[in-house]
Amino acid sequence: MGAAETKRSDNGQIEGEISAYTDPLTGLGNRYRLRDKIRILSQERAADPAPFTVALVNLDGFKPINDLFGSQAGDEILCQVAHRLQACIPGGATVTRDDGDEFAIVLPLIFEAVGAERVGHLIKDVLSAPYDLGDRNVRLSASLGFAVHPFAGEDFDTLMKSAETALYRSKRRGRGQITVYSSEIAQEMRRSTQLEQALRNAIINDSVDVHFQPIVSLHDGRTLGFEALARWIDADMGFVSPAIFVPLAEERGFIDTLSETLLHKAAEAALTWPRELFLSFNLSSVQMTDPATASRTLAILSNVGLDPSRLDLEITETAVMRSASTANNIIEELRRAGVRISLDDFGTGQSSLGRLRDFTFDKVKIDRAFISAITTDHTSEHIVRAIITMCQGLDLEVVAEGIETEAEVELLLGLGCVMGQGYYFGKPVDAMATLRYLSRQYNNMPHGQ
Repeated sequence: MGAAETKRSDNGQIEGEISAYTDPLTGLGNRYRLRDKIRILSQERAADPAPFTVALVNLDGFKPINDLFGSQAGDEILCQVAHRLQACIPGGATVTRDDGDEFAIVLPLIFEAVGAERVGHLIKDVLSAPYDLGDRNVRLSASLGFAVHPFAGEDFDTLMKSAETALYRSKRRGRGQITVYSSEIAQEMRRSTQLEQALRNAIINDSVDVHFQPIVSLHDGRTLGFEALARWIDADMGFVSPAIFVPLAEERGFIDTLSETLLHKAAEAALTWPRELFLSFNLSSVQMTDPATASRTLAILSNVGLDPSRLDLEITETAVMRSASTANNIIEELRRAGVRISLDDFGTGQSSLGRLRDFTFDKVKIDRAFISAITTDHTSEHIVRAIITMCQGLDLEVVAEGIETEAEVELLLGLGCVMGQGYYFGKPVDAMATLRYLSRQYNNMPHGQ
C-alpha cells in the first residue's frame, strides 16, 4: 500500500470520528462529544477539587411551531439557537445538541448555584429574542436545568440525570424557568412521583370522591344547585388538597381521566336531587385545549341520563386563553346541547372584560378574594358593585363565592347580587350528606332525572 493510500485511509478514519461526534444539523458536538468532554473534565478535576457545571436547555413550545411551520422552519430555528448559544456562553464552555430541541452546555468555570442562575438568565434572554424565518418572526422561551459536579453526581450518567431532574422541575413550573439541582429538589421530585402514582391508583380504585357545596339564593337561602369539588383521602398521606393533586394530574397528562371519573360520579349524584337543582362542575385549562372535551362531556351526561340543561361548567379565564379558538368551539358545542357555561374566579385575570366580549357565558362567579374583603375594604366593594352592574347589563347571572358572614350576604343583596356560595351556607360534603342537607329543605323530595 502506497503512502498516498495510507494518508487517504487515515483522513477517512479521522473524518469518520469527527462525524460520529458531530450533530449533522447544527454542527455542534452531539451526546458522544458531551460524554467525552465531561469524562475528560472529571479526570482533570480529580486532583483539583474545583467543581464544574452542566446545563440542559430545552425550548418551550417548539413542537407546535415545528408542526405549524414545518420541519424546515424547525431546523432553521434549531440552527439559530445553536448559533446564539455559542455566541453567549462564557469562555471555555462547550455547547452540544443533546436531543431534538434540547441542548447541553458544559461550563468549566461555573462552580456554584448563583453563577449557574446568572448564566441561565443570560441564556434565557438571548433565546427569547425573535427568530427570523424569512417571511415571519416567531418567539420561543427556554427552560433550563443545571447540575454542579461533583455535588449532583460524579459520573456522566448521574450528573446528567440530575440535570434532567432540574430541567423537568423547570418545565413543571411553567415556561422560561431555571432550576439548579439540589438534594431538596430531588426529594421534592421523588415525592411528586410518589404522589402521582398514588393518585393514579386512587383513580383506578375509584377512591377519589366528589363533595358538593350548595349555591343558594341570597334572598331566602333556598338551594339552587351544588358545585362539585374533588376530594381525596389517601390511606398513607391522609387528606390531599385538590390544589395539589388537580394541577399534578394536569402536569402528568391524566386530568381527562380524573375529570371524567368525577363528572360521572357527580352526575349520578345529581339524579337523586330535585330536578330543578343544577350541578356545577369545573373544567381544567388542559381540557379546554382538547377539541374532544365537549363530545366526551355530553357522552357522560347521556350515559348517566342527566339532562344537559342541569349542568353548569365552570371555566377560568386562564383556561380559555390557552387556546382561544379551541375553547370557543368547545363552549359553543356545549351550549348548543343546553349546557350552561360560567366564567369562574372573575376579576383575577388580566383581561376579564375582553373575555366577556370574545366568549359567550351564562354566568359569572366573583372571586372570593373580593368577597372576603367586601365589608372592610371600600375598593373591593366598588369592584363587586361594578361587576354586578355590568353583568346585569349583559344579562349574565352572578354568583358570589366565599361568603362567610351574614354581613357579607346583606351587603351583596344591597349591591344586587342574588346568588352565592360559601361556608356561611354550607361546607362541601359527600353525596349522602348532601341528600340529608336537602331533606331539611324538601319534605317529600322529588328525585331528578
